[in-house]
Amino acid sequence: MCRVSSQWGSELEIGAVWGGVVWSGAWVSLGVVSFWGEVVFRGAGSLIIKLLENIINQNYFSFQDQTYQTDKAVAMGSPISGTMAEIFLQQLENTHVKHLIEAKLLFFYIMYVDDILVIYDSTLTTPDSIQRYLSTIHNNIQLNPTHENNLSVSFLDLIFTRKPSHLDIDIHRKNTTTDTTINFLSNHPPEHKLAAYRFLIRRMFTLPVHKEQRHEEWQNILHTAHRNNFPRCLITNLKHRIKKKLTQPSPPTTSRHDTKWTTFTYTSPQIRKITNLFKNTNIKLAFKCNDTIA
Repeated sequence: MCRVSSQWGSELEIGAVWGGVVWSGAWVSLGVVSFWGEVVFRGAGSLIIKLLENIINQNYFSFQDQTYQTDKAVAMGSPISGTMAEIFLQQLENTHVKHLIEAKLLFFYIMYVDDILVIYDSTLTTPDSIQRYLSTIHNNIQLNPTHENNLSVSFLDLIFTRKPSHLDIDIHRKNTTTDTTINFLSNHPPEHKLAAYRFLIRRMFTLPVHKEQRHEEWQNILHTAHRNNFPRCLITNLKHRIKKKLTQPSPPTTSRHDTKWTTFTYTSPQIRKITNLFKNTNIKLAFKCNDTIA
């Protein structure tokens, strides 16, 4: 942290990551064969390439009862699409970004899905230079940079602010963030209704934010709960339970190797009369919903 005054941050958002996954024999020979070379014999490389080529060429998808085929991307919704995009981007990083980190032009580089956070030395490079360089890596990748503003830069749901000797962290909400969750009056199981609030409250407690910021976040959670008809006491009790669990961890329990899962359709609270029969058994329960209007 001693050199934080000479470091500047930027966030880069990949605007067309799917369009970047273009089938290329040269890319596959570098990325996929070396990737699979860890687990399969070398002679299988050509077979894997052929199989992947067949899968990627089947890039059809449906929208509003119409069938489409993309020009230069993997199919939307395909189980392999995310994996291929990740391999593609990792190959680009290894080829075009790794040497910048080794040369200390970039102090820090991390990517999560389509967001990239970069911390660089402002005495050696500029954000415009970084953007120009990254924009030349591939024609189908578009970068939308968010530069540091007032010593702050956002990344995912966090915002980092530079101080003379440290970094401050706060919770960041984009302009498009919604305050809509599953409504308390909807016909969902309580586990589904409270899932969003469990996440928000746990994030509030576990992030290293100041007391004032934590209080402000709690007010935002209460506002969201009120907008979705949740009783304040229900959310407050949930907060107390989560805080107790975080500060006083329960003793470890012995996991059962014969545990099984089963799914029930949640029709009304009366379904509990059936699911309660599975208490104290090795069967865990999950719910799905069909009709969600109360």
